[in-house]
Amino acid sequence: MATLILSTIGFAIGGPIGGSIGAFAGRQIDLAIFGGGKTREGPRLNELSVSTSSYGLGIPRHFGAMRAAGQIIWATDLVEHRDKQGNGKGKPSTVTYSYSASFAVALSSRPITGLGRIWADGKLLRGAAGDLKTGGTLRIHTGQGDQEPDPLIVAAEGAGACPAYRGLAYAVFEDLQLGDFGNRIPALSFEILAGEAPLNMADLLDGVVADCDANVPLDGLAGLSCEGPVGELLAALDPLFPADCDACDAQLVIRPDRAQAAPVALPEAATSDNREDFGGNTGYARKRGPEDDQPVGVLRYYDLARDYQPGAQRAAGRPLPGQPRTLELPGAMEAGAARLLVQTSSGRAAWARQTVSWRVTELDPRVRPGAIVTLPGHPGEWRVREWEWRTHGIELTLVRLAASRSTGVTADPGRGAPAADYPAAVSQLVACELPWDGNSATPVPLLLAAVSAANAGWNGASVLGDWGEGTLDPIGASGRARAVLGTAEEALPPASPLLFDRHRTVVIQLAAPDLALTGATMRQLAQGANRALLGGEIIQFAHVQPLGGGRWKLSGLWRGRGGTEGAVGDHAAGEAFVLLDGTGLLIDPSALGRVPPLTLAAIGLADEAPVTAPILLRGIGERPLAPVHGRARLLAGGGLEVRWTRRARGAWDWPDEADTPLGESSEGYLASFGDAAGPVSGWDLTEPLLALSPSEVSSLVAAAPAGRFSIRQRGSRAMSEPLLVDLP
Repeated sequence: MATLILSTIGFAIGGPIGGSIGAFAGRQIDLAIFGGGKTREGPRLNELSVSTSSYGLGIPRHFGAMRAAGQIIWATDLVEHRDKQGNGKGKPSTVTYSYSASFAVALSSRPITGLGRIWADGKLLRGAAGDLKTGGTLRIHTGQGDQEPDPLIVAAEGAGACPAYRGLAYAVFEDLQLGDFGNRIPALSFEILAGEAPLNMADLLDGVVADCDANVPLDGLAGLSCEGPVGELLAALDPLFPADCDACDAQLVIRPDRAQAAPVALPEAATSDNREDFGGNTGYARKRGPEDDQPVGVLRYYDLARDYQPGAQRAAGRPLPGQPRTLELPGAMEAGAARLLVQTSSGRAAWARQTVSWRVTELDPRVRPGAIVTLPGHPGEWRVREWEWRTHGIELTLVRLAASRSTGVTADPGRGAPAADYPAAVSQLVACELPWDGNSATPVPLLLAAVSAANAGWNGASVLGDWGEGTLDPIGASGRARAVLGTAEEALPPASPLLFDRHRTVVIQLAAPDLALTGATMRQLAQGANRALLGGEIIQFAHVQPLGGGRWKLSGLWRGRGGTEGAVGDHAAGEAFVLLDGTGLLIDPSALGRVPPLTLAAIGLADEAPVTAPILLRGIGERPLAPVHGRARLLAGGGLEVRWTRRARGAWDWPDEADTPLGESSEGYLASFGDAAGPVSGWDLTEPLLALSPSEVSSLVAAAPAGRFSIRQRGSRAMSEPLLVDLP
């Protein structure tokens, strides 16, 4: 802007000459304000690089640990998988489709040692332990000179049309499940491991420059990528890792700039009688360069602490005019190492603005370009940048070296959001039959497969059934939601199912520390909240107390829910606990066209073998509830009358002014009288009443003096548990 304004004013005042003077002055002002020259150098960092498949693109070389996308070099069509699952009587079956694909991704044009993590659409597809987070198989070809073709590609393309890709590292995914990625091949990036740190410049030049000795450690760099010419990468490394090149002998030698053991002391400067030579009577000339040529002020790199996302570190110090010079280095490192490199580079460039022209007349083979020297009467160490042989001596151009190296530099990489890498977790399974809810559309029996795991990285399991035929047949998928499972640390003491239990407690160890339980009010309990299966009894709990480590103490209990009052005294330590909150796979055997299986099994990605579990509460959905309120009373004349109140499956609420629904095809009861030796008499009844004459009572008492009445309700498919009534 100043160039345009001043050139216009100068042209108006002084003509063409004035315009040139004004333009020159304006350029100096613009340079002082905005800076000049290139402000960004080095290979550009790829912030959102994803896997592509394009002809003609080069495959980069990787050194150390790097994250890169790669090129898809082979792929099959998507494979469709069809799964049909029944939803019970009166409901149509659900058919779901999933897709998988097989493909190969080229990673590096030089051999690698292996792969670490793999990201797909920003989420972890493969963890640091080598576990795939979704279904499929991964094979890694490291690019060695003797590697064999991949068997999948050979099977698809034929042995004669499948190269081995020797010298090229690539990965092959076989039958990778795509359901988590919208049924498409996701955007992949790979943590490529290609050698151990620290890196060395000799690795970069290996196979590129013949007969070269380049022992320059690249301290601080954990990984590096070379996507273009090696010269571009070396130019980006030069401000951070300055090196001296010596091509005087038969072999090119590259060494760190301060690898010299001790500096060479130069003699006193020689004067010259030529007035045009520098130095005059002193033999040297000292100069300090301008600040127009900015040192590297910003270093952009891949940050290890943030999963190789691009980061930036700035050099401390007084800001210079204009935009800071930014160096983009395709290398991976910690934030502290990046800060140290840019700080050291900036300080080195600031000291190097001091130059000295020094004339000597003595030949010293140790003094050549790149040598480190000291000057009599001048502090510090200097590097020989140039030399020129003249008639009055050898003129050396020296630059000042930094007085000391930067140490103790710390940096904050910033807060990232790395994808969680949970260890592979095996599946845990609890299977049970659910009580009928009274809805005619609900199938009977209805099974529940509650599957869970020890951490949130578990992504579901396939549920299978065992019908006693020697095989496990697939039923469906559990889904990713983990059921709240656990075990009882102690046996729950017995209590009355008719009263709210305020005194007894039980401690539950849940399957994972991140699973949780919540309390409930009495109103919420009455609406069915916090139902759980503990052993063979369904309970409800009002209060929970976290004990740490996934341990929870339950109190405020309703016992014997759902017709399980017969199991209130059958508890033991270590029995299964599962929260009946709707999580899990509901199984309707009738929709499968089969009887209920004998056992259920589940197998996930981390399971070496199926996890099996017996079906608890078997038959509870078909079995009528036991009658209640049984009472026997003597009648006038010596007769006996036994009455009871029936209950119905699915009728868990007892509304006022409404009879309990029957829930069965007909009402019927099977009553008997006897003792431990067995019944002595029985009756088949159609109403909740048993009337006995005095003679019948006498004969019953004579046959079994300690006998009791046992009353069962006859259901359409099963008999209820007995109601026991004592003699009056």
